[in-house]
This record gives sequence, structure tokens and C-alpha cells, in this order.
Amino acid sequence: MDNQQLLDLIGKMTLEEKVAQLVQLAAPFYEGAGDEGQITGPMQAMGITDSMIANSGSILGYAGAEGAIAVQDAHMKKNPHGIPLLFMADIVHGFKTIFPVPLAIGCSWDTDLAQKSAEIAAREAAVSGIHVTFAPMVDLVRDPRWGRVMESTGEDPYLNSLFARAFVRGLQGEDLMEEIERVAACVKHFAAYGASEAGRDYNTVDLSERQLREYYLPAYKAALDEGCEMVMTSFNTIDGIPASGNEKLMRNLLRDEWNFDGVLISDWGAVKELIPHGVAEDEREAAYKAIRAGVDIEMMTACYVHELPELVRGGSVDETLVDESVLRILQLKQKLGLFDNPHRGTNPQREAEVVFSREHREAAYELATRSTVLLKNDGILPLQAEAKVALIGPFAQSGDILGPWSWSGSTEDAVKLDFALIERLGDTNVSVAVGCGIEEGTEEQLRLAVETAAQADIVVLALGEASEMSGEAGCRTDIRLPQIQLELIARIAELDKPTVAVLFNGRPLDLHGVYDKVGAVVEAWYPGSEGGAAVADILVGAVNPSARLTMSFPHSVGQVPVYYNHFNTGRPQGAADAQVRYVSQYLDAPNEPLLPFGYGLSYTAFAYDGLKLSSGQMTEKSPLAISVNVTNTGERAGVETVQLYVRDVSGEVVRPVCELKGFVRLELAPGERGTAVFTLNEEQLRYHHADLSFKSDPGRFEVFVGRNSQDTLNDSFILN
Repeated sequence: MDNQQLLDLIGKMTLEEKVAQLVQLAAPFYEGAGDEGQITGPMQAMGITDSMIANSGSILGYAGAEGAIAVQDAHMKKNPHGIPLLFMADIVHGFKTIFPVPLAIGCSWDTDLAQKSAEIAAREAAVSGIHVTFAPMVDLVRDPRWGRVMESTGEDPYLNSLFARAFVRGLQGEDLMEEIERVAACVKHFAAYGASEAGRDYNTVDLSERQLREYYLPAYKAALDEGCEMVMTSFNTIDGIPASGNEKLMRNLLRDEWNFDGVLISDWGAVKELIPHGVAEDEREAAYKAIRAGVDIEMMTACYVHELPELVRGGSVDETLVDESVLRILQLKQKLGLFDNPHRGTNPQREAEVVFSREHREAAYELATRSTVLLKNDGILPLQAEAKVALIGPFAQSGDILGPWSWSGSTEDAVKLDFALIERLGDTNVSVAVGCGIEEGTEEQLRLAVETAAQADIVVLALGEASEMSGEAGCRTDIRLPQIQLELIARIAELDKPTVAVLFNGRPLDLHGVYDKVGAVVEAWYPGSEGGAAVADILVGAVNPSARLTMSFPHSVGQVPVYYNHFNTGRPQGAADAQVRYVSQYLDAPNEPLLPFGYGLSYTAFAYDGLKLSSGQMTEKSPLAISVNVTNTGERAGVETVQLYVRDVSGEVVRPVCELKGFVRLELAPGERGTAVFTLNEEQLRYHHADLSFKSDPGRFEVFVGRNSQDTLNDSFILN
């Protein structure tokens, strides 16, 4: 269908039929989904009629090729205009083949692998019946108390923007109509959900517009510039107005300023939540505010279908607003080719061939090895082949390594660490003891763990958070490991054995009781389906770790939020003329995080020298070439991620102490010397001024190049 045909179709629809296109319902409402008749409790209370279901526009959270075909066929028979359903689901870091969580993927600093992971996720989802995924989540995050940091790629707007583009490219490809094993992407959560107050889900966000534009909006804009088809509203307020009813945010900025003409969908229940937020008295006012803000699809509440028809007939809402939303939804269905083939890429045979295939699992393994960060190593790692290893801890034999938002993945199919380590070192060299559960344990478990460790040369502690301890609604004020695990570490430490801690978790942790008690720390995050194999190969040295943190690890939770690109203050700690007490500091902790943005170790060593700028002057038309020499001074080949940071020394508005502007990954053999070369131009120095104009300031800029945001070589230049 062309656009005129879609308009003609809308012209044939009743008002109720049009409004029903704007509702998204979960699978139990639909014939053929396998659990009909289970509409009870809150879903039953929604007051959804058979007519509303027959005319609805999209289904949420259903996958499986044969079932999806059955649901679509049944729906097409009931829909009076033969309009197909859109099938949508959260395919965040893999469908059946689960990749590391996005925060881990960010630590790879490898956008090509990120794109590949999204392409594989799209392929598996598409053949299983999915048309749209609620990904990528590109919220900038600075507070590890928030459970959903695991869905983001970190605390830097530049890096988040690169990954946003990569994920969209991988999910959508170049032509959704032709590439039927791709899915439409939905960037979320618009906007600034990562700034949720106190690190608590669904909570208030209070930012200046300058901060919003400078740090939180760039990654959403990058996803849209890459062609992302859909945007999801966030649960939070922006400038005192919830996103799903925020005309300034959705109409003025998203639609008018950014020219986004795709579909805007609410998050689950967010339209009706305008009522408890306190900006709508009832469902009618919630529907009125959401449609005026430009929300096209209401997910899992029924304000639109209950109230919009009467709002239109009463003259409170112009019917053209409804027509615009319906048109955008139909246009997406047309882009996906659903009018010509309602089943699109859904294919039981392909589903059997590609879902969780060896090829896909190999890609998941590679990304897991690239995402695992070596945080500490006092010469313990890699493990020696002849060493007797005691593998101890609640994650020693656990398949709970997929992480949140892996609903189609199988913990049973996940490669466990004990299996992988025994496979590499031999069953006579590896002894296993659970030691404790994730949050509780017995004295007998602890005693057996100590006995097992006492017989070994090296102890590997597999520790972390259960997957439900992070992700949505997984917010925590205490971000240390649970007390029973800290007790296990303390007991093992008394043996004075070389000890490695491997962490499976979804957030930066307060590592007190871990970092100070063991000789090596490996941050595995939730590494996905092949996680055990990837971590084992890191431990035995078959893979040299190369990942770098994209979110700072706090010294303690009292520092939070702590992030690298902070302001300096008028009384910075450590300044040459600083007083002892009356500076910006804590009395009981350092200002700096325990582990900074960009940090990560390797099994080899790299030396930096020869930082060189092509000129001491930059103009709008003459960018700088910046280079640095890097030498692998160790005995193993390795990858070094060379990072470029810049500071505007004097701006109209205070500028951060440094900002990431580029990075180069150098793969160097032992003794090999390489050169990382960057191009820095005037456009990269622009920022939002007090009047929100986007421009640079003339004057002096400092350049920092090094292995992380704190360990760098420095120089400077003048922007004319």
C-alpha cells in the first residue's frame, strides 16, 4: 500500500476501529496464543471487549513461529479491514541466544560486535514471529543503585550514542521491507529515565534543559538519526510533567525539532499512570493528555479505547490527532511488509535452523570474552594448567548468568562455569563447593567450602547478584555483595591462598570486602548463554581480557552518583592552593571512584609515549591530528583501548574535567609498537550554552590520552 491507500483505509474505519489500533494488549487476549480464557485479575478489570481485540493494532510479548502464525491468522479473520497485528517484545540482549547484558556489551568498546549481536537477536526474533523489539535502551546512567543500569551502555553520552547507532543498524538493517529477518527498533526510555532520583525505578527526574540536552538526549538522537522506527516514553517526569503526557517533550522536541515521524509508544501502563502522578484526574484526562502529547500506542491500559471516542465526539480532541497516530502505525506495518505478507519472516523451519544455532552461540561467546573486565590481578591470573583449583560460590554451578530481559533464554542451556573450567583443566584439577546461596547459607556449607579451598593451590570464588536483584524494579540502596557472600570471602581469605573473585552482576558494586580480600577480581557481568565458557577461557588465559569499564565503580554507595565527566567546583580537592578542610571532599572517603570510567587490565602491559598534536592551534576549518605511541611491553599479545579526552578550560558554562572524544583499539604483539591516531575538530568541542545555543568557545583546551579517564598523557591547544 502507498500512503494514499493507507489514508483511504483510515477513511473507511469507524472512530472506535481507529482508536482500537492505538491499543497494545498482551498475548492472553488473543485467540491462538495458547492461553485463552486466562484473562483474569488486572487484565479482566481493563474492560476490553471482543470488538476492541479484533480491531487492536499490536500484541505484546508473544513469540513462537507456529503460534504467531495462528494468532495472526485468527486476527485477520476477525479484523473487519484485514489489518494485521504488530508483534512486539523486549529483545534486549538476545532472543534465545543470550548475549551479555548491554552494560557489559558497552565494556567491549566494540560497536561492530554490538551490531552483530543485535543482528542475531533480530534474526532469531523475526523467524519466531516478532516484528518490533523494545530496544535499544540508551538511557545515560550514573547511579548504580538503579537496577536498570544493566540495560544501558554506561555513563558517557558519546559512547552511548555510538552503541545506540550500532544496535539500531543491527536490528533494522538497511531495508525492513526486504530484510524480513530484521525487526524494527524502539529506542527507550524517552527521556532521561537514567536520571531517576535516588536510583529508584519510576521515580522523579529533575534536570535543567541544558543538562538534558548536553548529556541525556544525544544517544536518543543518535538512534533516530540511524533510522530507528519507534520511541518509547519513559515512566518519569521531565520538568514536572510525566513523559507520556508531556507535549513539550514529545510534540515540540521529538516531533517538531527532531522531525521524528515514527511511532511513539507508552511504556507498560504509563498512560493510566498519569493519574497517580497527579496530572490527570481520571482515565479521560489521561487519554486527553497522552494523545495531545503524541502518544500513538497505549501499552496495556485502556484509557484510549474507553475515553477517546467520546473526547473526539465532544470536541475536546480533534479527530485528526487520532488519524495521525493510526497513520503512523499503519505506515510501520507497511514498512515491515505486513499488508503483503502478514507473517513476514515468521517461519517454523527457519526458527528450527537458526534459533540458538552454533554460529549464534559462537558470536555470544566472542562478545562475552570481549565484555569481561579484569579489575585486579596480583599475578594470580591466568591460572596455571597444573594448578589445583577450588571453584567455590553460589555461581560455581549456576545457570543464572543470563541476566534480566532474557525471557526467551534458558538457564538450563547456559554454559555453567564449573563445566567449562573442568573441561579446560580436567576434573582431577578442579574441585567444587557451593559455599553458600546468593543471599543465605549454612554453617555447614561454609565449612565444606573452607575444607575444599584448603586442599587447593588457587581458589576461584564465583559470586554475585541473582538476576532479579537488578533490572527493572531491581533497585538497591546497599550495592555490596550480600552479607553471606562477604562472610564466605572472609573465611576463605583466612587460608591465605591465592584467590580470584569472579563477579556475576548487573551493576557496578561497592567492592568492600571483595577487592581488599582477594588477589584478582574478574567482572563477568551477566555474560549470557556462553558465559561459563567465556569466563573460563579468561581465567585460564586462552583469551587475554581487553574490556574497559563504561560505568565507574564507586568507592562506596555514599559517593553515588559518581561519574568521570563531573564538574571541578570552585574549591576542588587537590588544587595547588587548596586548604586542608574547606574544599569539596568527603571526610571519610576519597572523591574518586574505586575504579574509573575506561578502566580495565590485561595479561600484558602497555607503555605510552610521544603524545603529539599536529598544531598548537585549531580553527573551524583546521582540525588537529593527535597521536600517541603505544608499546606492548609484556609477553603476550593484547588489545589496548586508547582513549582521547578533552577539557574546555574556560567556557561560558562550566565544563567537565574531561570528556571522551574518541578511542582506538590497538592489537599489539609482544614488543610491538603501534600508534593511535585521532582527528579532533571544532564541532566536537561544541556544547549547549546558557541560552541553549550549540557552539564552541575560543580559548585553551587540554588533551588527555591514555588507558582510562584518570591515567593519561596531557597536552593542550588553543581554539581560535
